[in-house]
Amino acid sequence: MNTEAPVLSSSAALIAGGSSGVGLSSALKLVDAGVRRIVLTSRSPERGQAAVEAVRARSEGVEAEFFPVDANDPSAVTEVVEQAHGFLGSIDVYLGSIAAAYRPELLFRTPLEDMSNILSQQALPPMYFTLAVLPYMREQKSGSIINIASDAAKVATPGESVLGAAMAAIVMFTRTVAVEAKRDGIRANAITPSLIANTATAERVLSDGFSKKLFEKAAQSAQLGVAEPEDLSELVMFLAGPGSAKLTGQAISVNGGISAA
Repeated sequence: MNTEAPVLSSSAALIAGGSSGVGLSSALKLVDAGVRRIVLTSRSPERGQAAVEAVRARSEGVEAEFFPVDANDPSAVTEVVEQAHGFLGSIDVYLGSIAAAYRPELLFRTPLEDMSNILSQQALPPMYFTLAVLPYMREQKSGSIINIASDAAKVATPGESVLGAAMAAIVMFTRTVAVEAKRDGIRANAITPSLIANTATAERVLSDGFSKKLFEKAAQSAQLGVAEPEDLSELVMFLAGPGSAKLTGQAISVNGGISAA
């Protein structure tokens, strides 16, 4: 079995949630590192098309495409991964940077009927995509799966009881995939940020109410600075490439020192 990760210049990447934030930043970083075949997916065709144009303009010779998808629809996810594989020829790197709209709130203020949606919309999309890319990676006997979760998976945080459960599900899912898939040369890791500046999620949670107070306090604890999309994309590039060939089943926090989880 080949235990070496492909060099990035010969790798093809699929980025779910690639139209903005960490997903787009990672796409641009991968192009800088030599990746020339990239597919982006997201729900919004307008943002997606703008993002793929930015990726194509980053460097000469980049073959990039955008496919819209509802990441909550497992059939649609299966179809878009098939489309991506047809365009790319292989899927060597899969990054799941899928963020559903959500603002932290204390549990007693959370409507009971909202709980299932929070869990399913946060936890299931990266699981759908991971399962959909696995057959292609198993066939080629290599691949790097990277799922973005949250430090709420590790640190009990007021207002994030249900979200934390969803993030913990993503982390344990990814770690278990790592154990199952290692025999096929596939690595799977999670990145668990806290607040990420200059993203739609940060703008939403810092707008007002309980979540504003929560994350303003968290930002004060980030003595190394609040993480930005570029900070996470640096780690994505490492996890995608040969330098992390022996690293799998990990959940790595990038949070500027907000916690030491």
